[in-house]
Amino acid sequence: MDVLSDVLKAVKLDGAVFFNGEFSSPWCARQPDACSMASYLSAGSKHVIIYHLMTEGRGYARVGEHGRAISLEAGDIIIIPHGDAHLMGNGPSVKPVDSSEQLRKVLAEGKMLSQFGGGGELTRLVCGYMTCDPQLSQVFLAGLPPIVKVHIRDNPSGRWVEDTLRYSVNHAEVSGPGSAAVIAKLSEVLFVETLRRYIEKLPQTQTGWLAGVREPDVGKALALLHKQPSHPWTIASLAEAVGLSRSVLAERFRHYLSDTPMGYLTRWRLQVAAQVLTTTSKSVAEVAGDVGYESEPSFNRAFKREFGIPPARYRTQTRSAQRRA
Repeated sequence: MDVLSDVLKAVKLDGAVFFNGEFSSPWCARQPDACSMASYLSAGSKHVIIYHLMTEGRGYARVGEHGRAISLEAGDIIIIPHGDAHLMGNGPSVKPVDSSEQLRKVLAEGKMLSQFGGGGELTRLVCGYMTCDPQLSQVFLAGLPPIVKVHIRDNPSGRWVEDTLRYSVNHAEVSGPGSAAVIAKLSEVLFVETLRRYIEKLPQTQTGWLAGVREPDVGKALALLHKQPSHPWTIASLAEAVGLSRSVLAERFRHYLSDTPMGYLTRWRLQVAAQVLTTTSKSVAEVAGDVGYESEPSFNRAFKREFGIPPARYRTQTRSAQRRA
């Protein structure tokens, strides 16, 4: 049971755009935060995940003007999961180029290449932007640092990921039928593979959602809750399905997720409900039943506790905000 796959299906990752970057030292690029980039990508209220693969040369990346610089070499991929503003560069300090302007030109001209720099050592990057549901994605994004760095040239699967991304960029210039769908799927594969490799390298002492996914019993419990969120789970029935006592399951769950299994399930149900309310025309009663509530009033109370307003008003306000975006 692959809980990460189940969550990502609900989150609905979409490929936005890829482009090649060719920068000569000294160079520096300032990437605005994801909210600023969303307007260029027509992403509306969606969350934007940013990633860069260094295919040649070297450089650095850091979140904010004064954050700790992370060194990069060919074969490194970095993901900016929370969409923080960040700097990338190589060589002596120079005035940063605004990446949003570069992206605007790429999108306007349909040329998937950005070039600038001082004429020295060459760095080549593939830059990508992917959108996802801003609420459901927090399940797994919340446990990630501002920058996730993974080296992908140390085994065959990593080299396959790099080849896939290179193919994605080349395919982006093809306007034939289905090209957008191909890019979306390839970007999703890239992101999932990067997360899988990140999970594998987590220290054994690590806690959080991704570490919980890796732990066999907590991972099995999470998989069951995500596979059947509307099932009338109790701590007893979940513990029996996992093969643990209630107390041991509760202890392990709290260790990794700082929550109880039933508390986690409630929040996930309500997050799913919020997505369904704003993306479908189902009635509040139908949504309540879909996520496991036997009565509409109990669903309304739980939803208001989580979001501060009743579900019907949440739907109206969210759709109004989306139309204005």
